[in-house]
Amino acid sequence: MPSDGRFAPSPSSDLHLGNLRTALIAWLAARHQGARFMLRIDDLDGGRSRPEIAERQLADLAALGLDHDGPVPRQSERLGRYRAAFEHLEAAGQVYPCFCTRAEIREASSAPHGRPAGSYPGTCRWLSEPERAERAASGRVPAWRLRSSLAPELVVDLVQGTVRVAPEDVVLRRADGGFGYQLAVVLDDADQGVGEVVRGADLLDSVGTQRELQRALGLPPVDYAHVPLMLGPDGERLAKRHGASTLADALAGTSGVKLAGVTPGTPASAAEVRGSLAASAGLCEPGSVPELDELVAGFSYRRLPTESTMMQGC
Repeated sequence: MPSDGRFAPSPSSDLHLGNLRTALIAWLAARHQGARFMLRIDDLDGGRSRPEIAERQLADLAALGLDHDGPVPRQSERLGRYRAAFEHLEAAGQVYPCFCTRAEIREASSAPHGRPAGSYPGTCRWLSEPERAERAASGRVPAWRLRSSLAPELVVDLVQGTVRVAPEDVVLRRADGGFGYQLAVVLDDADQGVGEVVRGADLLDSVGTQRELQRALGLPPVDYAHVPLMLGPDGERLAKRHGASTLADALAGTSGVKLAGVTPGTPASAAEVRGSLAASAGLCEPGSVPELDELVAGFSYRRLPTESTMMQGC
């Protein structure tokens, strides 16, 4: 049965070539199955999100020929849905208040405790009611975390194979009343009918938490495909800090990373950029400019590289 896919960018900065490659892979995976491909704007972070950036992101996807099905929902329009789900978890005793500051979490998570680096060490999970009351009386407004099982499980990833993942006590509602990304994304995917999520391999650690939230909320599980990242010339994940690495840069001939089949300093067509992204993912020969239907017909997760792709500077 075909599994509908999606791409859900955050409109805080323009899409770089690594984002666009992930979108291309997600689109090809869905269209190869004859499934729907949907878009969503993940603008939960109202302080950083910009409507004009969202419009440019949608325009970039369209320029590469990546069409979509249905409307494009925005997380900022779905706060009532998140609130109802949070209240359901609260009533079930699956959340707890966390009074820790970010500095306290950083300090505690740096100490050895058997959890992944940077994860929440569970400081407030074990507080007694009097201890919670004492912290609340001091004026601290708590965030609310998932009381996860912490139990690891084996999950078959469509790219990474069988991996061991574990849920974490992530923030579901912040101290300012805003909702956490992990809560929002599982609800968004379920409500859009998404069955297969393609995203960067750096997000693999979140699978355990999302699987647990799906079960707690009675949502259907989804399949995951975590694709290797594109790296900048410095070996770090391609990001805004690498400068000229957007579609607009490539079309103008000012890209700061070298694209296969494109002469540095020379404007590229959208089809050439698409071909270069596909080649970097092992889906066509370097320097070729295949039509989209060719890429759809030949798509397979087995063709993707297992290691991140290093991009050279121009």
